[in-house]
Amino acid sequence: MFIAMNRFKVVKDSTADFEQVWLGRDSHLGEMAGFVEFQLLRGPEAEDHVLYASHTIWRSKADFDAWTRSEQFRKAHSRVPTTKPLYLGHPQFEGFETIQTVAAEQAADAA
Repeated sequence: MFIAMNRFKVVKDSTADFEQVWLGRDSHLGEMAGFVEFQLLRGPEAEDHVLYASHTIWRSKADFDAWTRSEQFRKAHSRVPTTKPLYLGHPQFEGFETIQTVAAEQAADAA
């Protein structure tokens, strides 16, 4: 498994707009081989922003790389609103290869 995350420092008075952009978009993720799951996460508030993260799980890093080179990726990222800045700076990308996964039923069996 490969987990791709982007962190966004969203301006406090732009959180509703930011969430609407994500909730209203055509992601095209379901069209991609190896796509497993997507989550948009809202994190802690700081003085000047709210931290968000997009969290996508892929079967492999190769599947994620294929997504970033695809027409679906270009379509999903083409409608970014430019009326006002929604976040501070650029999103911060982090990619992780899965080393271990423990599911709830596995954890219960081990107890």
